[in-house]
Amino acid sequence: MVHRRAVEPHRGRLLSGGALATWLTEILGHTPIDLATYERALTHGSQAAANYERLEFLGDRVLGLVMAEWLYALYPKEPEGALSRRLNTLVTGAACADVARALGVAAHLRLGKQARDDGATDSDNVLGDVMEALIGALYLEAGLDAARNAIRTAWGDRPTRATAAPQHPKSALQEWAAAHNRKAPSYDVLDRSGPHHAPRFIVKASLGTFAEVQAEGGSKQEAETAAAAALLAKVTA
Repeated sequence: MVHRRAVEPHRGRLLSGGALATWLTEILGHTPIDLATYERALTHGSQAAANYERLEFLGDRVLGLVMAEWLYALYPKEPEGALSRRLNTLVTGAACADVARALGVAAHLRLGKQARDDGATDSDNVLGDVMEALIGALYLEAGLDAARNAIRTAWGDRPTRATAAPQHPKSALQEWAAAHNRKAPSYDVLDRSGPHHAPRFIVKASLGTFAEVQAEGGSKQEAETAAAAALLAKVTA
């Protein structure tokens, strides 16, 4: 599999089967046998009932396994907690969406008009889910070895970019609160807006009455993480 510059999304038309098969072969390192499974992996719920959701469920688990074994081999001296932190940063929706953009997935999405008009071609939620669905489709057709090779090529040097395992902002805030005898952080969803494929959440993070901040994100988890990071920055400034 090779990295390609992201292609501009096609408007109002789908690629021919031959062109789609060629692109899939380039990004997955495997020539599709049953193209219909990959077409489903690229299909949003706004376009058809037979969409990517089931394949995304499977691909998410395959990605987690492949990434876990990869990190286990890369960092033989790190404890479970450090490996978990590395894993969490590499399999998030945002991380998967970043990989999807690098591979040009947006150009091949099958979307309903409203979803396309709402910006689904650049939605982290959609791109991340489709990336996992493509992994699921590849695993079903070609097995774990093929999925492993595709994932390792697509993620490239991402697992080794950080010299130390990153600490999740929510964990760091929790530790700061305990060390300074403050109440444990709490997170409250203040608002949810936007279409189903591109929601926006506003979350308030607080340390009792000592300090609070608000932040937003494309998922509840993303908004909580952003709020934790902002609150930590505030109390340590």
